[in-house]
Parts: sequence; C-alpha cells; structure tokens
Amino acid sequence: MKGPLGFEFIIIEQKTRGRHTVKAKRSEWIESWEIVFPNDANPHGTMFGGRLMAVMDKTAAIAASKFAEKLAVTASTEAMDFMHPVKVGDRIQTLAKVVWVGRTSMVVKVDVYAENPLTHKRVHCTTAHFNFVALDDSGNPATIPQLLIETEEERRDFEIAEIVKKKALERKRKILETEKNRPDESERSP
Repeated sequence: MKGPLGFEFIIIEQKTRGRHTVKAKRSEWIESWEIVFPNDANPHGTMFGGRLMAVMDKTAAIAASKFAEKLAVTASTEAMDFMHPVKVGDRIQTLAKVVWVGRTSMVVKVDVYAENPLTHKRVHCTTAHFNFVALDDSGNPATIPQLLIETEEERRDFEIAEIVKKKALERKRKILETEKNRPDESERSP
C-alpha cells in the first residue's frame, strides 16, 4: 500500500484513539551516502559540523515523512557529540529511523559512519536525535501513525527518545518563560 507521498507502508494493526482509528506501523531505517569534498571541509581537511548536521537533517526528514505519510518539519535537534572526524574523501553513511511518536510529533535517531574509500575502514562518527512535526496540507500539525515496537533494541531506542523529547519540551517551556519576561526591543539598551 502506498501513502500520499508515494512511500510504501505496511499497516500492522489498528488502535483506537478516542473515536478515531489510528494505524500502528514499523519504522524502517533510511540510508543515504555522500562523499566529503573540499568545499564541505574546514582548513584542517575535516568536514564542517554544520554541513554534517544538514546531511543528517535531510535523511531524518525523509525517515519522518515516510513514517508519517505526510510532510514533516524539523522542530529541534538534541545535543550532538562528534566522536570521530570525517575527512575529505571519506564516504559518509547516514542512517535514520523514527524511534518515538506522539500524536503529531516524532523523534528520529540518526547514526553517521565514515568510511575510508581506500582502506574501507568504517568508524562511527556521531548519533543524534531530531524532533519532527508532521504537517497537513494547510501546514498545521497532523496526526501520525503510532509506532510498533517489536524488539529490545526498539524498546531501548524508544525509552531514550522519550527522555530526549521530555528534555526538548522542558527546554522550550523555559525559553518561552524567558521570552515572556524579556523587555521590549524598544526598552533594551545597545
């Protein structure tokens, strides 16, 4: 069966949420590959962190949209530690999978590996979590399928992502409180 964006999906089971029936389905890994070129790198010959984050965000967006069967936009990203540099000439493999879902939002886990094309040595560079919101045709948050969790690894990823999501919501609440108490632009001194 194909969703509105043309992605294949399998309905695993139906759940009832209030008066509405909601699908529960598996999440699949989305994979992308890129080669790191000199314009992707700093003077040390290693990939810019921001450039790597952009690649991760794109792969995560595909995973989120495919799972939600709707367009999905990035709401936030969580802390990211670069554990291994990515060098010019390396091939980078980006793997993304939805690991937690709410009513309209989801958390996507993204793993990145670098591979030397000559030695074929492969190293894990980073893992991060991206928060996405599914949108309807009018650009409003849209209900998404529930996540089917079948393995112990999926359960662990779900539990970690649940913590990530709670921290993101708490951070957003604090920012909004700070903004509420901030003086008007006209009241600020330079």
